[in-house]
Amino acid sequence: MPEFLVDLLKKQYGQEVANQILQGYFVQRKTTFRVNTIKSSTENLQAELKKQGMVYKNPAWSRDAFVLEKAKEKDLQKLEMYQNGEIYLQSLSSMLPALVLNPQKKTDILDMAAAPGGKTTQLAAMTQNEAHITACERNHIRAERLKYNLEKQEASSVYLMEMDSRKLDDFFAFDNVLLDSPCSGSGTLNAQKVNFEKNFTMQFIQRSTKVQFDLLKKALKILKSGHEMVYSTCSILELENEDVVKKVLELGKAEIVPIEFPGMEELPLLPSKLEGTLCVCPNEWYEGFFIAKIRKR
Repeated sequence: MPEFLVDLLKKQYGQEVANQILQGYFVQRKTTFRVNTIKSSTENLQAELKKQGMVYKNPAWSRDAFVLEKAKEKDLQKLEMYQNGEIYLQSLSSMLPALVLNPQKKTDILDMAAAPGGKTTQLAAMTQNEAHITACERNHIRAERLKYNLEKQEASSVYLMEMDSRKLDDFFAFDNVLLDSPCSGSGTLNAQKVNFEKNFTMQFIQRSTKVQFDLLKKALKILKSGHEMVYSTCSILELENEDVVKKVLELGKAEIVPIEFPGMEELPLLPSKLEGTLCVCPNEWYEGFFIAKIRKR
């Protein structure tokens, strides 16, 4: 572990909670996924898993999300349901932003940093392809991956724009915005795999915060007044989370909407210095994740 990261965690959370987070970096996470309700149903998937002898659990907050007890990702990929797009491999934590956004049919939704498409296809499934979803991705290779997943999942309600969402024209107006912002990934670190010296530095975190602030400002500019958006990262550092959100709130055009949904009491939450937001602790089931729900005044 980089010394600067350990110091940041201790300063933000205290020694005891920091140790808990550090332990979470070393665990082997369970294989998690969700059913694609555009092409199948929870009942069909449950029946197939039982037929294959795969033992699973569902988190309290969603019957469409699954955690395999013993089987691995490669076992799931052998299933016909996976191969034809009825299943989408996704971390439990990354399913939460769309759940918090609670998208509705017949609305205009923007996904600002959409690739590889987990949250985009989840939004399409939650609205049964009856919302108008615009998905932005500036990187061509990642945009191609997003396009592949949209087609495989039959997310026909999604319009893909290969561009930097910070450069969207200000005449756009969306009912909801999902900004799962690029970040350091401090909540998803695997201590046994990451080349920290190359891929995880303080300079990288500082660059991320600049991008996050610019994206969030743009999101609020093109969000309709009185409407809500979600800002999320797979980081657990306040530099990328609470500090970025507070900086935007200080502009006086937005307010926090306290997050509440059935089953959230099951989440392994970390303390957040911004009331009403969520910060999930990495463990065997979950990756570290931050989520804020914001309303434009």
